Amino acid sequence: MKDMVWVPGGTFLMGSEDFYPEERPVHRVTVDGFWMDSHPVTNAEFRRFVKATGHVTVAERPPDWWAWVPQASWRHPEGPGSTLHGRDRHPVVQVAYEDAVAYAAWAGKALASEAEWEYAARGGLEGKVFCWGDDLTPKGRQMANTWQGEFPWQNLLLDRYAGTSPVGAFPPNGYGLADMAGNVWEWTSDFFTPRHPDAAEEPCCVPRNPQVTAPVLSEAIPRRVIKGGSHLCAPSYCLRYRPAARQGEAVDTSTGHIGFRCVVRAAGP
Repeated sequence: MKDMVWVPGGTFLMGSEDFYPEERPVHRVTVDGFWMDSHPVTNAEFRRFVKATGHVTVAERPPDWWAWVPQASWRHPEGPGSTLHGRDRHPVVQVAYEDAVAYAAWAGKALASEAEWEYAARGGLEGKVFCWGDDLTPKGRQMANTWQGEFPWQNLLLDRYAGTSPVGAFPPNGYGLADMAGNVWEWTSDFFTPRHPDAAEEPCCVPRNPQVTAPVLSEAIPRRVIKGGSHLCAPSYCLRYRPAARQGEAVDTSTGHIGFRCVVRAAGP
């Protein structure tokens, strides 16, 4: 499939005991093989979708509960005055969960479950901290678009990018997937829960028996899991550019550092 990578099915240890509490407990999960976009959906790709469908993103719709002033959207990622000039190969941002789902449906694809996403991000490496191993910068090499320095006042730009970077600007992981760490967070299909379910209580085989938990009833707006971290993640503030890292994001959120990629659950090559 064009611009997609085959991720062979398998069983892996999902989560981590070493970082944030929401990544616990580590539990064994089995996933079927699937195809995954080799990189996050780009501005050029999202533009074709909008042109074909007339889709209006959540960020572009005037809310009915306050005085609306046009601000940031996928066309103007940093707000009024910003453009997509020179950013065709950058990940599309300012897309809410329903925008990502709409694009995926138009493309004949879907969003990955959290387990599928994490399994793919690991690239075949069992229990490693990062997509490429345990060393953040092997031999001094920057492996992802993240924040270097003290967030938010000092950005050393050791990776050369102050914001998003063109997809594929950093080495792919073992499955050939680019930008599974840093650059932009990516939406998944799972509702967020404060911790993983105990494997003994709720064994999981994905996607035959997807582990998608209903939203917490006390939340006015449900949250979905986003994965991968972004260019704003710094070791001193947000060490979440790791496969096991996870965060809950309200489904109506659109920001300048959240994007997505898609999967197709079909037979392999």
